[in-house]
Amino acid sequence: MNTVSKPNWGQSLVLGIQHVLAMYSGGVLVPLLIGAALHFSAQQMAFLISADIFMTGIGTLLQLKQMRFTGIAMPVVLGSAIQSVTPLINIGSTLGFGAMYGATIAAGIFVFLIAGLFARLRAFFPPVVTGSLITIIGFALIPVGIQNLGGGDLTAKNFGSATNLLVGFVTIIIIMAITLLAKGFLKSISILLGIILGTLFAASLGGVSLAAVGQADWLHLPTPFFLAKPTFHSSAIITMIIVAITSMIESTGVYFALADLTGRDLSQNDLARGYRSEGLAVILSGLFNTFPYSTFSQNVGVVRLSGMKSRRPIYFAVIILLLIGLIPKFGALVTVIPSSVLGAAMLVLFGTIGVQGITILKKVDLNQERNLLIVALSIGSGIGVTVYPQIFQQMPTAVKLVITNAVVITSIVAVLLNALLPKTKPSNDKIAGLAENN
Repeated sequence: MNTVSKPNWGQSLVLGIQHVLAMYSGGVLVPLLIGAALHFSAQQMAFLISADIFMTGIGTLLQLKQMRFTGIAMPVVLGSAIQSVTPLINIGSTLGFGAMYGATIAAGIFVFLIAGLFARLRAFFPPVVTGSLITIIGFALIPVGIQNLGGGDLTAKNFGSATNLLVGFVTIIIIMAITLLAKGFLKSISILLGIILGTLFAASLGGVSLAAVGQADWLHLPTPFFLAKPTFHSSAIITMIIVAITSMIESTGVYFALADLTGRDLSQNDLARGYRSEGLAVILSGLFNTFPYSTFSQNVGVVRLSGMKSRRPIYFAVIILLLIGLIPKFGALVTVIPSSVLGAAMLVLFGTIGVQGITILKKVDLNQERNLLIVALSIGSGIGVTVYPQIFQQMPTAVKLVITNAVVITSIVAVLLNALLPKTKPSNDKIAGLAENN
């Protein structure tokens, strides 16, 4: 897997671009969905996306450098939390835009304050739990990749068209070919090359337009309270605190996934610093009228495929994100990439994350019925909720916010079963196998 363990500055720049492209679609999805639902004007939407990308860079930077209270110091990339979409739309449409940002700021403060306490839960995440959690982080996102591969918009007439599928499959083949046949640095940027070449192939079929680049502005400075000044409502704050907790659980899985890839043994203090950084990022998102951030799982797939354990490429990714946020033409250039190309890349990345979870589970003695039940029920619950979130439609809204998230429901089931099911001795087969090895 590992190809270039210590990238030089030029290689780090290219790897940084790869990280940005991997997260960009998901990064702008949240402001697009919320802005459309709340009927933001074109000017407001332009600000929203630019500010969101800029603050994503700031939030990621907070994680990279380990300070006394902040920074998990791993190749972490932050982006807008998808689980915040429905709650923020509900808050914004009933209590106003200011209530969205007031609740977001309050949730960020909550995360910052409870980071140390939440980090103490580390003991509840042994390999049988983290393996299940990382597996579902990858596989639960596969439908998102498939949807994008088909064109992105399920209601569009061309969704699932032969052209979209062809472009997607060609992109997958390119990524596979480079991953299997290339060596050194080229192999480590297989996702980036797949996206570029897939876009060029789509362009040859007439599927790419540069009109958005010509219409975009050259400069846009993020401004605090551009859309609304924060107002504070208890119901909205409680809702966003629940969302923040789900994001912390999801981030925990990503932290452990990156730790497994980089050979890092995460301490309680490491986790606390990571949570505090996310809390600060969420506070800043409220101040600058963007939306809550959490650690992005797709970038774990990039780290695994590229074999890069260094944080240097992420620093370059931060610079790129800041430039995109300040210069909307850069952001518009990225938007010309067809959904089918991004979907193909997502399919590879998310599948890779799921396989990483399976790799961790290989270290677990699944001959023990206890461990087998934990893995089966937690992953099964996560996949089930992904396919049919309607199963909890009769539950109160606050409860639905939590348990309709596949990562959260997997975490809850795995942690509870691990705590409640009695531990057993290693199976006879396991003991026999150890004896044979000795």
